[in-house]
Amino acid sequence: MANEAMSNNKIRSNFKKLRAQKGYSLEKVARLAYLSLNTIVRLESGVNKNPTIGTLTKIANALEVSVDDLLK
Repeated sequence: MANEAMSNNKIRSNFKKLRAQKGYSLEKVARLAYLSLNTIVRLESGVNKNPTIGTLTKIANALEVSVDDLLK
């Protein structure tokens, strides 16, 4: 459990950092990733504690990074 929470915090903080580096709004990431704004907000706020690999792949593609960059 603690490990899962730690990896979720990693995803969340990496996503925030990478999004800020690109200067992208939550809305822009949602549009580029073909995901709902709600999905993006829930991920960044930590509400979605278990995003699917599909969701992470879409977000990584939108940010032009690898899924690894979100997970590391």
